[in-house]
Amino acid sequence: MSGSSNFSNSFSLTDEIVDIIRERILKGEYRIGEKIKETQIATELKVSRTPIREAFKQLESEGLIDYIPNRGCFAKGFTKRDIEDIYAVRKALEVLAVEWAVERISDQEIGDLQAQSDLMEFYVKRKDDQKVMEINADFHDVIYNAAGSRFMAQVLRSYKEYIEQTRKALFSEKRSLEEVYNEHKAILEAIKKRDVEGAKKAMAEHLDGSKKRAQFVYNVK
Repeated sequence: MSGSSNFSNSFSLTDEIVDIIRERILKGEYRIGEKIKETQIATELKVSRTPIREAFKQLESEGLIDYIPNRGCFAKGFTKRDIEDIYAVRKALEVLAVEWAVERISDQEIGDLQAQSDLMEFYVKRKDDQKVMEINADFHDVIYNAAGSRFMAQVLRSYKEYIEQTRKALFSEKRSLEEVYNEHKAILEAIKKRDVEGAKKAMAEHLDGSKKRAQFVYNVK
């Protein structure tokens, strides 16, 4: 990611730096145990060290870096436990979300899911992982919205960054794209039939598959 001093006004400088470093850690650009050099980031982003230090504090509180006195900050990245925890939370929440969605979803929203599924098939055939990732996120967002729970939406947003970063790594593996499409198609077919148990089963199987793919990509057997 190239450095730039043109940060948006919607976030503080510290927040912008946190987002940049967090994405690099979660994508594996910083290896686990690699030192994240304050001076290097300051030079690259053309900022002072003060917001970088504040960013380090926030990332430490998120568990993404370790601060060792007199030595500096080191990337933690994803461990096997992290992957297991992320997908345990996702499975619990998203199986519940799809249950509520089946009961509350409108015909328009079912049409939206069908459109996303058709688009996903189109881009899977072209092995366009970036487009498939975007459509995948939109597909799940329709389900979250159809669940009709503001509280659940808030909880899902709170860990969306971690979901997005695991997705970025997963969809870089082009061989898994068709598998991902088939899992979404199974979810859609169950929702169209208003089959609550079928939709819950399909969502659970999709998230189990995503977890296995994540463990492969992040090499955390």
